[in-house]
Amino acid sequence: MTRSIVGQTNTPLTPDGRIRIPRRGAPSPLADPYHLLLSISWPIFFVFAVSLFFLVNCLFAELYLLGGNCISNSRPGHFGDAFFFSVQTIGTVGYGVMAPVTDYAHIVVSVEVLTGLLGFAIMTGLVFSRFARPTARVLFSQAALIANHNGVPTLMFRMANQRGSHILEAQIKLAALLNEVTQEGESLRRFYNLPLIRHQSPVFGLTWLALHPITADSPIAAISPEWMEKYSLSLLVTLTGVDETLVNNIHARHAYLPERILWGQRFEDVLVRNRQGQLYLDLRRFHQTRPDLSSPPLV
Repeated sequence: MTRSIVGQTNTPLTPDGRIRIPRRGAPSPLADPYHLLLSISWPIFFVFAVSLFFLVNCLFAELYLLGGNCISNSRPGHFGDAFFFSVQTIGTVGYGVMAPVTDYAHIVVSVEVLTGLLGFAIMTGLVFSRFARPTARVLFSQAALIANHNGVPTLMFRMANQRGSHILEAQIKLAALLNEVTQEGESLRRFYNLPLIRHQSPVFGLTWLALHPITADSPIAAISPEWMEKYSLSLLVTLTGVDETLVNNIHARHAYLPERILWGQRFEDVLVRNRQGQLYLDLRRFHQTRPDLSSPPLV
């Protein structure tokens, strides 16, 4: 039966490897708008762009209305006509139906055209930057397992490259995040590197099983349910490499929280053969595990 080592503990890590702790006294994200617009999700970015476009055109529509009947072929005082004239102006469409007829309107049109040119240039740069950022499509196993490997209790997890291209010079780092109290009574949250049997590969094309032997000199040598609860153990994995298609550095990360560390389980094989004897990668079995009777007892 699949068992986690311990129930959920207090950890600042999220499953995607981010550290989530509320901050007080730190600068507002609005103080760094470029980073904020690059880090928000695509749906939020799209809502922001549409909202900004709508608000800017509403602002200029109000400015046109303040000038009285300053737009030819528009209904006096009609917000809709002023709004759509603003849309045509900021987008430099210019259908020729409505046009400015006073000096005031020409000044507002000039300001709006300049605003549109700068605004679209900035938004184009933001969209390009978001699309151009190299990303890694790496699938991490949902759980990390502890089972025997060559007779030694071993912490293991696996990854799969979801793209058809290869990741060159791939490197993995595994760290344990522990809560500790010093002799002076100070509480610290520390990372401890967990050496892997193989931490780098010249080519990462299919799957990769990462193995950390839990020997006497391992930072987690005393692992047990009580030990994990005492130190609030979490695992953080980072992978770096070069995408051969993008020819750019990429990275991926993942965290294993205590409830996703399973004892006495082994991964199902994802490299299988079909009836014709052809070998293929079956990612549908990637997260599946099976009991391992050779695993060490849960102490």
